[in-house]
Amino acid sequence: MPRLSEVIAALDALWPPSRAEQWDAVGTVCGEPDAEVTRVLFAVDPVQEIVDEAVELGADLLVTHHPLYLRGTTTVEAGTFKGRVVHTLIKNDIALHVAHTNADTADPGVSDALAGALDLRVTGPLVPDPTDPAGRRGLGRICELDHPETLREFAARAASRLPSTAQGIRAAGDPDALIRTVAVSGGSGDSLFEQVRAAGVDAFLTADLRHHPASEARERSPLALVDAAHWATEWPWCEQAAAQLDAISERRGWGLRTHVSRTVTDPWTAHAPSVTSPSTSGAPN
Repeated sequence: MPRLSEVIAALDALWPPSRAEQWDAVGTVCGEPDAEVTRVLFAVDPVQEIVDEAVELGADLLVTHHPLYLRGTTTVEAGTFKGRVVHTLIKNDIALHVAHTNADTADPGVSDALAGALDLRVTGPLVPDPTDPAGRRGLGRICELDHPETLREFAARAASRLPSTAQGIRAAGDPDALIRTVAVSGGSGDSLFEQVRAAGVDAFLTADLRHHPASEARERSPLALVDAAHWATEWPWCEQAAAQLDAISERRGWGLRTHVSRTVTDPWTAHAPSVTSPSTSGAPN
């Protein structure tokens, strides 16, 4: 079986840490370099529920998209929830490795997995990586549908293809407008409106769209917006990443067993649809 250092080297080749944003915290959080690795669990969030799943599975390595310590820390005291995560990992000989913005811009990356989950055809990156001579790396993806769909139909496609969350799918725009081209970006994407408008697409699918940026985007152009849960837009990457490691394991004869967590770690757990209008809810007319 491979050592942890060998598996980490393979993961770093897929998602080089040098390509992460300067503010990001990627790489190995804990783990013994010479320890053998037989099982690997992929997940979006390094929260206690996922760590407990790794323990029950008998995993030697947990790979997550989101960092555990994004802004640094001064303690791993077990009374804190992040400290408890670290203690649980170390006590059970489980390494933790993070691929975040370096996985976002990879080829294939997080948005490729999102496009694949929606059965969209990728034509290129939304924000190309200027250091990539092939022009395939970068943030977000520009995609085409095989056949035009209305916004209503496209939102339903997203709802049926992405993992279920309490939020579901929100859409902004004419429900009957035809969608032929789509920009997608896994995770929070409302900082990309300028690039999306420049791409000239019909719709933008991402997560965490805020009121003011979304409102301004709708006022400035007929761009349709499709807003999914953050976790749901990034979870498809876990399956893609596991398949990439499977391929490496097969080529090198490692015999790794990879697993993808199906645990929903989106923080929102319930949704109650509104049933009243301002004129009937007691609000001023």
